[in-house]
Amino acid sequence: MEQPVKILVVEDEMIIAANISLQLTEMGHEVLGIIPSGEDALSHIQNNLPDIVLIDIQLKGPLDGIETAIKMQEYSRDLAVIYLTANADDANFNRAKQSHPYAFLSKPFKPLDLQRSIELTISQLNQKEPSQTKDAREPASTSVLKDYLFVRHHESMIKIELKNILYVEADRNYCRIFSTLKEFLLVCTLKDIERSLPPKHFFRLHRSYIINLARIDEIAASYVVIAKKAIPMARGMRRELLKRLHTI
Repeated sequence: MEQPVKILVVEDEMIIAANISLQLTEMGHEVLGIIPSGEDALSHIQNNLPDIVLIDIQLKGPLDGIETAIKMQEYSRDLAVIYLTANADDANFNRAKQSHPYAFLSKPFKPLDLQRSIELTISQLNQKEPSQTKDAREPASTSVLKDYLFVRHHESMIKIELKNILYVEADRNYCRIFSTLKEFLLVCTLKDIERSLPPKHFFRLHRSYIINLARIDEIAASYVVIAKKAIPMARGMRRELLKRLHTI
C-alpha cells in the first residue's frame, strides 16, 4: 500500500508547531505528531518511527534537540533529521553535525523554505543505501528505504512498498512505475530507478523494463507476463532470468 512520508515535529512552541504541521499536511505528508520535549519524542518513536524528524535545537528540558536527535538515531540510523533554530551559533552547529542533519531551517522561515527542505531530504534518502547494521532495539521494518521507494506524485512525495511494484517501464526521459494500486510517472531515467531498487528482487529484463521477480505470472520464450501485461525480454536474458529464479 502506498503511504505518504511520515514526519514527526518536535517543537515546544505550539503555535509554530501547529503551523508546520498544517503546511506538511497540505504538502501531502503524514504528520505523526507534535511533541514538545525530547523525552516525549523518544517515547513516541519507540512505537511509531518517522521517516523524517523536524526538531527544534533549543528544546526546553533535560534534552535539547541535538541530544534528542542523536538518541533517536539509535533506534534507526536511517532517520533523517532537519533542525529548526532561531540561533544557529557555531557551538550548536558543530554539535548538530554529529547527527548528520539533512537541513537547517532558521526561524522564521517561509512555507517554500520548508517545502524545499523536505523535498531535498526525500531526494537524498532516495539516493542513500539503508544501513546494514541496526541497533538491537530497532524493529526490522523501520529502515526508511529497506522496503520502500519514495516517488513524487502530483504535489506530494509518496512512499511505495517495493513488494507492490509490478514493473517499471522507460518512456524516453521518464519512467512509469506500475504498482498494484496506481501508476506513477517520474522524471528520471530507468537507470536512475535501477540504482534505487534492490537487485535481489528486481531484474532489468529489457532496455525499457525492470520487473519485480516475485510478480512474474508466466515466462515465455521472448517475454514474461505480469498482471496480464506481456513484457518483452531482451535476447539472451531468458537464461539469466531463469538462473536468477533458480529454475531448471
